[in-house]
Amino acid sequence: MAEPPGAPHRTTGSTLLHPLSALLGIPLDQINFVACQLFALLAAFWFRIYLSPSHASSAVRHAFATLFGIYFAVFCFGWYSIHLFVLVMMNYGIMNMASIPNIHRYSFVVAMGYLTLCHISRIYIFHYGILTTDFSGPLMIITQKITTLACQLHDGIGRQAEELTAEQNRLAVKSRPSLLEYLSYLLNFMSIIAGPCSNYKDYIAFIEGRHVHMKLLEVNWKQKGYDRLPDPSPTGAVMYKLCITLVSLILFLTLTKNFPMAYIIDNEFLDKTPFFSRLGYLYVVTQAAKPKYYFAWTLADAVNNAAGYGFSGVDERGTFRWDLLSNLNIWNIETATSFKMYIENWNIQTAAWLKRVCYDRAPWYPTALTFILSALWHDKKQLQTLLPLVSASEDSLRCCYLGSHSAGCVLHCGTIRYAGCGAHH
Repeated sequence: MAEPPGAPHRTTGSTLLHPLSALLGIPLDQINFVACQLFALLAAFWFRIYLSPSHASSAVRHAFATLFGIYFAVFCFGWYSIHLFVLVMMNYGIMNMASIPNIHRYSFVVAMGYLTLCHISRIYIFHYGILTTDFSGPLMIITQKITTLACQLHDGIGRQAEELTAEQNRLAVKSRPSLLEYLSYLLNFMSIIAGPCSNYKDYIAFIEGRHVHMKLLEVNWKQKGYDRLPDPSPTGAVMYKLCITLVSLILFLTLTKNFPMAYIIDNEFLDKTPFFSRLGYLYVVTQAAKPKYYFAWTLADAVNNAAGYGFSGVDERGTFRWDLLSNLNIWNIETATSFKMYIENWNIQTAAWLKRVCYDRAPWYPTALTFILSALWHDKKQLQTLLPLVSASEDSLRCCYLGSHSAGCVLHCGTIRYAGCGAHH
């Protein structure tokens, strides 16, 4: 994690915060990431209060969200951010020039092709080196959004309603977006750095001030004693998620300091440490990596909620829910009793994207094609491609352990944790 003393600014992003990076011993690109997300959080509160739909037009809200998003991208990634803008503009041309029957195919091929070329150049040509700045995260999120919008536009214009599933019909986009709407959806400051991907219709409803009311209309409020629709505030949800973010950050910094990943390739560890001690250390190291993702994804969720985006309705107890864009469920992850339960609560928005873009549309072998797309999108090499084998073999192998409860538990737990390690990005 820490940079050696006197290390150069190995980043294409801004060097404004290099003194802070040197003081804390944390790479500058990570400092820039956190700084942008914290500034985005403050901007989101301001956006919700002073640029609410009752105070500003949709065009103003779109423009503000886009300009701040572009600034954050340039601040974090410098000239690397050109890759984001090139991909966005290429696919805007495709969206306007391609025929509706093929718009989703062309958009998918170009977006995934560009992302794959960037992955290949980073892994095999530059070997993750030259500069530490990793722009692949935002590029991956933009790829999700581009393909999501293209598929939903194809559903809305190129297919009949009876051909669609209930979800596809609900999310179908009936007209091509304007340039401002398109840029705002892909580059807005709430999700440009860490996502998550959301549906185009949900985002436009949020900008136009219809997002919360659409969800509230699904509930009969008169039966609950309300004369008019309530006005739920995201402040409580944001504060709760910020507390989770703080705890995750403390855990990550503490655990990675006391259990460094680099120790697992140390000769002393490999030659002199007993086998079960090595196994235990590997388990702790893989668990220590997870709070980093808890921190980044929960903070990104809080930023969207602070702007007023992410309301998902009311639960059975009448509590307002702000988890439309949540990317994980930490409790369910840590208490998962199966591989299926684990992946259903980890990187939720990516799983939803894979389902909507690939699994629900693949004419043959949807499961295999979905795993292949996931591997290409994640940029994993051998480990990522092993995950389908792990999940497929879990049930088969467990049959051998039906007579031994303890052995079955060990196999099951090991499968889940291995999968979790492979699913990290």
